[in-house]
Amino acid sequence: MKVAVAGSVGRDHLMTFPGRFTDSLVAGSLANVSLSFLVDGLDIYRGGCAANISFGMGALGLNPILVAAVGKDWADYNDWLTRHGVNTDHCKISTDLYTATFMVTTDEELNQIASFFPGAMSEAREIDVAAIHESAGPIDLLIISPDDPEAMIRHTETAVQLGIPVAADPSQQLARMDGDAIKRLIHGATYLFLNEYELALILQKTGWSDAELFDEVKVRVVTLGSKGARIEEHGKETIVVGTPQEESKVDPTGVGDSFRSGFLAGLSWGLSHERCAQLGSMLATFCLETKGTQEYRFDHQLFMERFTGCYGEAAANDVASKIMPRIGR
Repeated sequence: MKVAVAGSVGRDHLMTFPGRFTDSLVAGSLANVSLSFLVDGLDIYRGGCAANISFGMGALGLNPILVAAVGKDWADYNDWLTRHGVNTDHCKISTDLYTATFMVTTDEELNQIASFFPGAMSEAREIDVAAIHESAGPIDLLIISPDDPEAMIRHTETAVQLGIPVAADPSQQLARMDGDAIKRLIHGATYLFLNEYELALILQKTGWSDAELFDEVKVRVVTLGSKGARIEEHGKETIVVGTPQEESKVDPTGVGDSFRSGFLAGLSWGLSHERCAQLGSMLATFCLETKGTQEYRFDHQLFMERFTGCYGEAAANDVASKIMPRIGR
């Protein structure tokens, strides 16, 4: 199964605040918020939703196609991703702009306040998915993750015209998009990925009921934070998958992307949705335990030991022969 991942590539600036954001929010004054948080640390890592998802799939031994617009500072990031199995041949490299920048501050309760500067990502609308489908494809599944909003809509419409199944993952762009744009991204998608808050936001902005939203897609995957994930498919029983016990909670940035990596890897291997969600949850746990979205490390034995401990021998037998991790070698 050939999977292409469209979306952002960026540099993550991760900061930590030694307190709780909520302690600085004053009831009755939220209409005029003006706050500055003195942070304890700053770390700069590789990031971006599409890059994170692609990296995670590569970490498990797959070769996803990255569909993204990147900056003139792309060379070292490109080397990193290609070493980890990502096909970057179809990225658009800007001659003028730098790669996008994501800035996030995390408090002691793992709440986050973030900003995103698009940079070269604004040129993603110039990427021709049809040309990639012809030269590198055929593409069996196209993930539309957060990106330049116009690019997201264009890629979705091109995929529909070509008959390429779409996995809609609008997440971070939901705050920017209006209801009509969100509907265009979701309508007819094979998979829809979102968390509980994003689900509520989509319903609010589109005016759809929960049932109407579900009717727009074939499979809906809702991540539930520490409670795991819920997979809903028409005509089938809802699946709820729990999360492995983490060794530590270091940084939640990129956890959702890592879940998608594992889930999509499972789809590539033809596994059941339950196994896909279990793989996603295990990979997300490794990400949670590490600072930076692409800094986690594991080998086959470690991954399978932890996976077996959480999901049992039968689940482990289904996935053991599939995983060929590049990380840890």
